[in-house]
Amino acid sequence: MKKITKLAALVTMVVASQASFAQAKTGKISGNVGNGQKKLDAATVSLLKANDSSLVKMAITDKSGHFEVENLADGKYLVLVTSVAYENAYSQPFELTTQKHIVELPAFVLSEAGKALKNVTVTVKKPFVEQKLDRTIVNVDAMASNTGLTVLDVLEKSPGISVDKDGNISLKGKQGVMILMDGKPTYLGGQDLVNLLKSMPSNQLELLEIMTNPPAKFDAAGNSGIINLKTKKNKARGYNGSVSLGYGQGVYAKTNSSVNLNYRNGKWNLFGNYGYNFSKNFQDILLTRNFKDKNTLDLLSVFEQNAMQLRQNTFQSYKAGADFYINNKTTLGFVYNGFTNPGTEYNNNTTNIFDNKNVLETKNTGLNIIERKMNNNSVNLNLRHQFDSTGTELTSDLDYVGYHTANNQQFNNYFFDKNGFKKQPDELLKSNLPQDIKIFSAKADFTKQLSKSTRFEAGAKASFVKTDNNALYQNWLNNTWQTDLGRTNHFIYTENINAAYVSMSKEFSKKWSAQFGLRLENTNSKGNQVTNGTRFDRNYTQLFPTTYIGYNANGKNQFVLSYGRRIQRPDYEDLNPFYNFLDKYTYQVGNPYLSPQFTHGFELRHTFAGVLTTSLNFSTTKDIITEIIDQVDSTNTTFVRKSNVSSQENFGLSINIGLPVTKWWRPNFYANLHHDKYSGVINAAYTSVNATSLDLNLGNQFTFRKGWGADMGGFFQTGGIRGVLAYKAQGGLSIGFSKQLLKNNMGTFKIGIRDPFYFQKFHGYSKYQNIDIDFRSARDSRVVNLGFTYRFGKPIKGLKQRKSGGAGEEQNRVGGGGN
Repeated sequence: MKKITKLAALVTMVVASQASFAQAKTGKISGNVGNGQKKLDAATVSLLKANDSSLVKMAITDKSGHFEVENLADGKYLVLVTSVAYENAYSQPFELTTQKHIVELPAFVLSEAGKALKNVTVTVKKPFVEQKLDRTIVNVDAMASNTGLTVLDVLEKSPGISVDKDGNISLKGKQGVMILMDGKPTYLGGQDLVNLLKSMPSNQLELLEIMTNPPAKFDAAGNSGIINLKTKKNKARGYNGSVSLGYGQGVYAKTNSSVNLNYRNGKWNLFGNYGYNFSKNFQDILLTRNFKDKNTLDLLSVFEQNAMQLRQNTFQSYKAGADFYINNKTTLGFVYNGFTNPGTEYNNNTTNIFDNKNVLETKNTGLNIIERKMNNNSVNLNLRHQFDSTGTELTSDLDYVGYHTANNQQFNNYFFDKNGFKKQPDELLKSNLPQDIKIFSAKADFTKQLSKSTRFEAGAKASFVKTDNNALYQNWLNNTWQTDLGRTNHFIYTENINAAYVSMSKEFSKKWSAQFGLRLENTNSKGNQVTNGTRFDRNYTQLFPTTYIGYNANGKNQFVLSYGRRIQRPDYEDLNPFYNFLDKYTYQVGNPYLSPQFTHGFELRHTFAGVLTTSLNFSTTKDIITEIIDQVDSTNTTFVRKSNVSSQENFGLSINIGLPVTKWWRPNFYANLHHDKYSGVINAAYTSVNATSLDLNLGNQFTFRKGWGADMGGFFQTGGIRGVLAYKAQGGLSIGFSKQLLKNNMGTFKIGIRDPFYFQKFHGYSKYQNIDIDFRSARDSRVVNLGFTYRFGKPIKGLKQRKSGGAGEEQNRVGGGGN
């Protein structure tokens, strides 16, 4: 209750402060923001009091880089301008008086972030969350409590994003998020994607880009939108780099470290990094399953299961690349990425089986040992050519991505009666589940500024994917390993997607603007279960329109109405018809007959003074892919699989407030109220479930003297549903402290405390038809992390400033998390 009261007080304070601004009826300031080559839209303009730098008002620049701040009282002020990827800029102090109540400021020219500033130390800290016209930016390093976390942990605490017990990622209450890495595909889904995000340390990330309704330039994949994970890449001239060391202690120890190097002269920019992460974690799972008669729903038996999982992972990543500036208009780039991620999982499982009178009948114990190793190698070649200074350019990318996963499982089951005596022979099962994924992709994008107010974009892309999964299962029978023909399978899946798009944006007046796009995607896929000869062949072509209409009511109020149609194809892992066991009575199996789902999404967004963003959204999805629970009553076996349920509807209202209260305290508050409804035929019977949920996220940044900083944040989710799984309220808290050290702040020490009160425990259930299951789980979430970063480097004199970044982004299909 205290938390809700504080949040309400914060909202009241923001509204009251805006109301007091509206009562002033005097001065006005205006100006323009650019980077020397173009005007910058969506830059944040902060009006500060000259005497103490406290915030008075905020505004954002329009597409022409212009801003205005009105209704100002007489006094002395200065202006701070910030924009992602650029250094901050300040105006000289100025004064508004009765005689001089209108001031036109000199144009602000922002330099690229990372440019060496000799004899200058920049002390302004980036906000944790920044709201742009088409996306939300989360600056990872802005929160000291992110020290020592994984990428999945950072996603979990970011506004609008939720992560369930299995790593499934939702955005504004909707699953089916497309995950990109530096604008490139990971091509992973299911548990493979979860393992990557759980193993990758957060110190490799610079920021997150969250887009709920991406334009036509992006692939149409992703039911709820796109999350782009941008890794760190130093663009400073000369040679420079950083070394980071980290240690975390929960129930088990965790370490992370990285080295980043960069060298840049007039023609070349060379960069590379290496990261190492070791983690050991546990997860304690409690399952209670009530088996009921399908017709009468009378209780037949009760299974109480406790699984203690212990995971140990090592993650090593490698990155090397070069940008070659052929001339002032043409840049050629090359990037190599790779990682290796070996891990071992031990699952000790105990299942007590009771009859319908709660009398113990059987006790089953199991030991499941999984040894998994994933290797990745990817190569990107990119080219960017600028035809003129008006924005006409061509970018292209060629990509190869390869994954190899080795997965060996040993599964032993032992059976006892209620007195502890052997009830039946032991069952021993082992499996070898290798997976190979190979992807080739090519794309090109062209941009042309037709006039001052009209911009044209077009592009094309082709991708080719092949997954090869050869699963071998063996049972220990008659003192020898014998192939289990009922489970062994060899599955090969190939997919080719060809796409093209056009997009036009235009400013009709100072108040009205619009963007219209149309993307065509042609999909050709084939599946072949070699073992039993089952095949499928699917070919379809779809159109995906996008529309954005913008209205600038005045300098403080902007409205954007957007619509988009999107597709979510099945994850490669979900198509594999293989078995993953939790115990003898619980497993997950793939579904090679999954079809894609299609979503229509609408959003109306209002931004006030650059600090308050409110959005209304609605989406409807047909043939939604969701996790369902089924059971075999004759063997008391429960299994999970993905299936196409008839439909989903999602209504949502969200607000985000980011307003500095003082020069040393900057809070950010996010709330999302959403209603979800799933309906359709599940397990041959019509089922409908719905729920209304509230997600809250509050972050606070504190900047103190002598290089000290702190942050405190948390999230809270009321109960809700994800498909047929309902979950109860859950939340988390994190606290962090930082201190700048050494000469010129070349060193930074951070300490972060995650989940100090051990709130992050999951409780969910699934009850429909004769399915009645209760889930509880806890993990190694209470951790203290220590981190130290040392930065070094030396600028080279006389270098020309690079006009802009490298080649454009390539987008491709990525699946969501799963277990």
